[in-house]
Amino acid sequence: MSEWKMLSTPAGLSECLREWDDLEKNYQQIQDTHRLYKQKLEEVTKLQDSCSGAIARQRKKLKELAVSLAECKENHPTPKLSPEEMDAIAEMEDLMKDRANSFSEMEAFLPKKNGLYLTLVLGNVNVTLLNKQSKFAYKDEYEKFKLALTVILFVFSFTCRFLFSYRPEGTLYQMFRNQFLSYCLYQSFVQFLQYYYQSGCLYRLRALGERHNMDLTVEGFQSWMWRGLTFLLPFLFFCHFWQLYNSITLFKMFQLPECKEWQVLMCGCSYMVLFMGNVFTTLGVVYQKYMNNQDKSKSL
Repeated sequence: MSEWKMLSTPAGLSECLREWDDLEKNYQQIQDTHRLYKQKLEEVTKLQDSCSGAIARQRKKLKELAVSLAECKENHPTPKLSPEEMDAIAEMEDLMKDRANSFSEMEAFLPKKNGLYLTLVLGNVNVTLLNKQSKFAYKDEYEKFKLALTVILFVFSFTCRFLFSYRPEGTLYQMFRNQFLSYCLYQSFVQFLQYYYQSGCLYRLRALGERHNMDLTVEGFQSWMWRGLTFLLPFLFFCHFWQLYNSITLFKMFQLPECKEWQVLMCGCSYMVLFMGNVFTTLGVVYQKYMNNQDKSKSL
């Protein structure tokens, strides 16, 4: 009631009018700023499209040039080419490789089509982050999220393995239960190692001011990361081959006379697919990182 009396007085009303005038001026500034923001956003979108198109055209021209150089070397063997021409071709090929790496760096900050997984989950929604700070924050939060899930999985696996058993006592279930829970515990341990490896790489890249603080798979891989990776790989491959062991165990269980459940066979097939996919993916990534590291060593 006292506040209402104060506002109803001439002094209170004039104060409200002044406040409203200030808000009105500020609102106009907000509108102008937002209008400028939309204008700049349209300009950024046009620049993105222009840059992406130019990169695509350059890549196409580089591929055509690489084919032409290969044909030139085939049609003109080494004796027919002078040392200067051979040096020029070699230098051009090195520059073309550097150009491809440069384009990959540029495309890291440009919108691009989602991969198969993101397309299935999100469709064609653009999820590209356009600055280094956002990329690092996203990667850092993602690693923390994985760590939290790893801790939850470890706690539940440990509890079920050593403390509680809440299922009906079936023969097939008891045959596979301890093996599966032990595998879950070991998988959580490997995920702990992966977290500390990834977070250590991210921290060091940021501390060193490296450009690739988001992508640690190929382009952002540095020679000093081999020390951590070579330590991690044996644990990863042991986990992969444990998946193979789980698959073989389930296949053998399916052949037992007391096995009547189709889920046993399907779980065995799932573990076999998981094993093959993980092994081939890990080998492919390691090979790409090794080749990229070799190229960087040669360039230095």
